[in-house]
Amino acid sequence: MAKEHALLSTEIVNRGVESSGPDAGSPTFSVRVRRRLPDFLQSVNLKYVKLGYHYMISHGIYLMTLPVLVVIFGAEIGSLTKEELWQKVWDEASYDLATVLAFFAVLVFTISLYITSRPRPVYLIDFACYLPPEENKVSKEEFITLARKSGKFDEASLAFQSRILQSSGLGDETYMPQSVFAPGVNCATMKEGRAETSQAMFAALDELFEKCRVRPKDVSVLVVNCSLFNPTPSLSAMIVNHYKMRGNILSYNLGGMGCSAGIISVDLARDMLQANPGGYAVVVSTEAVSFTWYGGKRRSMLIPNCFFRSGCSAVLLSNRRRDFRRAKYSLEHIVRTHKGADERSFRSVYQEEDEERIKGLSISRDLLEVGGHALKANITTLGPLVLPFSEQLLFFAALLYRHFFPSKQSKASPPASTSAPYIPDYKRAFEHFCMHAASREVLDHLQRNLDLTDANLEASRAVLHRFGNTSSSSIWYELAYLESKGKVRAGDRVWQLAFGSGFKCNSAVWRAVRRVRKPTMSPWLGSIDRYPIGN
Repeated sequence: MAKEHALLSTEIVNRGVESSGPDAGSPTFSVRVRRRLPDFLQSVNLKYVKLGYHYMISHGIYLMTLPVLVVIFGAEIGSLTKEELWQKVWDEASYDLATVLAFFAVLVFTISLYITSRPRPVYLIDFACYLPPEENKVSKEEFITLARKSGKFDEASLAFQSRILQSSGLGDETYMPQSVFAPGVNCATMKEGRAETSQAMFAALDELFEKCRVRPKDVSVLVVNCSLFNPTPSLSAMIVNHYKMRGNILSYNLGGMGCSAGIISVDLARDMLQANPGGYAVVVSTEAVSFTWYGGKRRSMLIPNCFFRSGCSAVLLSNRRRDFRRAKYSLEHIVRTHKGADERSFRSVYQEEDEERIKGLSISRDLLEVGGHALKANITTLGPLVLPFSEQLLFFAALLYRHFFPSKQSKASPPASTSAPYIPDYKRAFEHFCMHAASREVLDHLQRNLDLTDANLEASRAVLHRFGNTSSSSIWYELAYLESKGKVRAGDRVWQLAFGSGFKCNSAVWRAVRRVRKPTMSPWLGSIDRYPIGN
């Protein structure tokens, strides 16, 4: 019971002056009880740490053995003088032509095998983010006005959405398709969905191909993700048809995978490039807001209306070694975590119909809690791959100590009385953070639990304010923000973290291969100087 209590937070809300009834003219207050994001760094599961170390060792064992061999060989050579070494090599040893040729053949074969068996590095050449037209810009006040005019909501539902918007972290310049506010019309039609997604995808791809000077026919792998709108033919087929791409293109369309699908798509594109080296891969991430829109009364399904906004990103990847010179980033790691085996996690974000058979996306009260458990598992696996050795040593030593010598406490003592574990400093592993801009509350919990600074989450808060929650493309708007601010330098590491339905939490780590200049094409042109908000 005490453990459940620790996950709850209370908030007193001033609801204004009562307008009617026996308490007319009196101020009214209500107490709001919510689930908090669990302090996932207070309860790290040892199995995820072991998984992270398994990844590191399986990919880097040669880095451990090679120095040992070099030390042994160096010690042997160092004990000999120059004359003794020459005598051992030429005078005491006898060689024949067959031995020399066999030695060089084995050496060449070993080096060739090592080079060909190594996975090619995957480079991010460039990316583009969609900037919707000005007529789709909607302020918070206009949102409520248009929603009221649509006739789809009663006053209680409008008041609820208004309260959510005020604390959402969204600004007054986000974008939504006008079709969602059409009076008495079902906006989730195939025609509206195709119109919305095609406008966003084609605009982002046009900019991408112009930036990279790549023809659509040069693309060998295409991965598209859109969670809720999945027509037939697919969105990837729409792109192939529009750009007349080649007939042997490897195209994939991912649906229903939530806001973390962007990193999943990058992972799939990387695997396809490794299996089919020497080509380009394009990853398109978008969402159809008209299919997230809900016109009913159930409050858990009204929440997505307040956060999801229009957006799309297009990314060009390559594993051709000659593209290193013009690439912006190289892909270092991808770590994926799936909590779908747990029933609460599985149903935390769930598409269904309400009592009136109106379809919508239901957000569970358990979302923050299950999201915290997924984040805990993901960052614990990621830690051994990215943290400096000193941080790993301190963290792992503290973890082992707590595992073998658990602190003794009485059931009556509060959880805060337990000895706090050593929290790794992820600021020493990354220079830039692109955390999925889901909501202000989620970002606040992430900042507190990971001990991040306001500067670390500047990009995430700016994207949430300027563009809202653009689903799987939000992490790319954040990277575009960092580039527009001129913050990315050669060698900088970027952590992209996203989570979505299922429940999934995914991380991608990029390293800048050169200093990234301020882009001439960006969704932030004209508004970048207004951020961060504190300025």
